[in-house]
Amino acid sequence: MIKKVVILWLALLMLDTLGASAQPEEEWNKTFGGSGSDVGNSVIEAEDGGYIIAGWTDSFGMGQNDVWLTKTDSKGFEEWNRTYGGTGDDIGRSVMNVGDGYFIVGSTRSHGSEDFDLWLIKTDSEGNKVWDKTFGGPGDDLGNAIIGTKDGDYIIGGSKHQSDEDVDDWLIKIDSNGQEKWNRTLGDTGYETIIALQETDGEYVTAGQTNSYGSGNIDIWIVKTDSNGDELWNRTLGSPGSDICNSIKQTRDGGFILVGRTDYYGTGKPDLWLMKVDSNGNKLWDKVFGGPEWDEGTSIIETNDGYMIAGSTSSYIWLVKTDSSGDKTWDKRLAMSPSLSIPIASSIRQVKDGGYVILGAVNYLGEDKRITWDTILIRLK
Repeated sequence: MIKKVVILWLALLMLDTLGASAQPEEEWNKTFGGSGSDVGNSVIEAEDGGYIIAGWTDSFGMGQNDVWLTKTDSKGFEEWNRTYGGTGDDIGRSVMNVGDGYFIVGSTRSHGSEDFDLWLIKTDSEGNKVWDKTFGGPGDDLGNAIIGTKDGDYIIGGSKHQSDEDVDDWLIKIDSNGQEKWNRTLGDTGYETIIALQETDGEYVTAGQTNSYGSGNIDIWIVKTDSNGDELWNRTLGSPGSDICNSIKQTRDGGFILVGRTDYYGTGKPDLWLMKVDSNGNKLWDKVFGGPEWDEGTSIIETNDGYMIAGSTSSYIWLVKTDSSGDKTWDKRLAMSPSLSIPIASSIRQVKDGGYVILGAVNYLGEDKRITWDTILIRLK
């Protein structure tokens, strides 16, 4: 009887180990674009199991670059695409579902002042523009991220131009009609920008870059605010070199996981930098992954047994799986840029059926020696 119990226990342990280390297989990938450059920056799962991609295009639309929204079915086949913009540069950075349509956040030079203004676009469920709002003044004011809040409103994160040498983190709270409730700037006399946002218990955590604080050229900067956007604490994390944060997620233990790149630690050019901090922003551990070429982490999610990171290595989109302590379990190379230059991995998401989608962009070298970009959506299961 004891022998049977031991055998059963070993069998279950093997199954658990196999499940934890199993690599998802690529089910399909699809590229989107025209004769110019077309880059997706943000992807979400649509209500019908398809995907919504936001970014920018210079193949379609009216201007130099236009905001670009694409809807696919569950197999990645395009159902429609929409462009928004004027004769200037217009960039889409983040998209979210708001029930009766979508919010797109980015930046525009076609509307507002002559410089970039933060741009918020509301569309219906078919991508038709319902209204848009600009926020900003003199100088470049950029929108990078948007999240919903527990009270039914929304927080936009980006950067606010204060002077030629002073750019600050910028938080704007809006209602469902895009009306501003408040805005806050966070930073000192140098450069700060918000790249990613998280809500935690009605308060907000921002992650991005700073050169006002810290010891390096550019350091990772995390700020915690209260529900009104007023700073509670900030943390600078970095090296004597340049360190970039591209993504932050709150973890089940109340802390946060960050991923980006560092050019100081590691073995080569910039390496992927993974960092875990506690609920107060204090570093618990960090890991560096990479080789002699450019390696970067751009998006991260928490899984049942650790973390999944999307990034780039050499000429490939790169998927890295770690355990809960940040130790690498496996990694795999996905789409390669035909031009052999560094691709972009903008976002990774786990979808309703347990699989994953990775949004990125690969580049091509044309006969005219011009590099152009196409958006790529990769489905893993």
